[in-house]
Amino acid sequence: MSGSGEFDYIRTRLAPLSLGLPGAAALTDDGAVLTPPEGCDWAVTADTLIEGRHFPHNEDPALAARKALRANLSDLAAMGADPHAYMACVVWPDTGREARMSGFADGLALDQDIFGVHLAGGDTTSAPGPWMISITAFGSVPKGQAVRRSGAQPGDQLLVTGAIGDAGLGLKARQGIYAPPKADVEWLAQRFTLPEPRCALSGLVRQYAHAAIDVSDGLLADARHIAEASRCMLELNLDAIPLSDPARHWLTQQPDRSQALLELASSGDDYELVLTMSADTVTDFITAASRLGVAVTRLGEVTFGGDSDGGLIVQVDGEPITPSSFGFTHF
Repeated sequence: MSGSGEFDYIRTRLAPLSLGLPGAAALTDDGAVLTPPEGCDWAVTADTLIEGRHFPHNEDPALAARKALRANLSDLAAMGADPHAYMACVVWPDTGREARMSGFADGLALDQDIFGVHLAGGDTTSAPGPWMISITAFGSVPKGQAVRRSGAQPGDQLLVTGAIGDAGLGLKARQGIYAPPKADVEWLAQRFTLPEPRCALSGLVRQYAHAAIDVSDGLLADARHIAEASRCMLELNLDAIPLSDPARHWLTQQPDRSQALLELASSGDDYELVLTMSADTVTDFITAASRLGVAVTRLGEVTFGGDSDGGLIVQVDGEPITPSSFGFTHF
């Protein structure tokens, strides 16, 4: 977008999203000046979503904006960081630009109110190609308390929040690959289009977790990221993965239960948290998360580390199984 239209859009639709964040200067400067709360570090993360790859063509632009923001907030939650601000860089396609621009700002406004974040700046441009949304998010975390993937310790228990596989089934339904029962359609669609980042758990993640990651590429892929970063072996019991009723309905229709469980565990976009923590703290963590309305399930444990390059041992019915795919890869 060029000319006065771009600047009118920034002034009328984007600048109001920065109100409440003085360092953003109402988006009138070359950049924002941000200072973390006293005694805190910034945790900073970025994600790029592309129409046709990360969200469907002709997606509701408000939902696309909210998913892009929430994907970043989920990363912050996995690090034990509280969301503070974000920057948005957008490439608008030449076709259908005006409707996308309006819905995009509407969607961000909705989630700003929910999660208490403000727009700090960014960039907008246009191109013939697909719609692209790139978000950079800033979260505050007490100094030295950010949780990384690399902190898993031998003897830790492996846990996951929420339910796994719903977003993948929602995508299948969107693509026409799977026709869920009528009672399941809305649930699966929402789990795919509007994930729920576990920001409410950030304080508990800091308090209890040795390592954590959010499930964006798939449970297996992201658990393996912890194993590799921590140079440990993780044992993961697929029989224990938490499933919603819609996912259980799908599972009962599959001819090979083991392969179906692998499929659920390797589908992406669930945006749940995978964590490791000491066995003697697990019950306290599960209880505290439950008070915040989030269910937590034990999946396995960290078996050994140190000299290991890191890896994932996946079991079904007590027997090891080799996944053909661990999850989504970008290329």
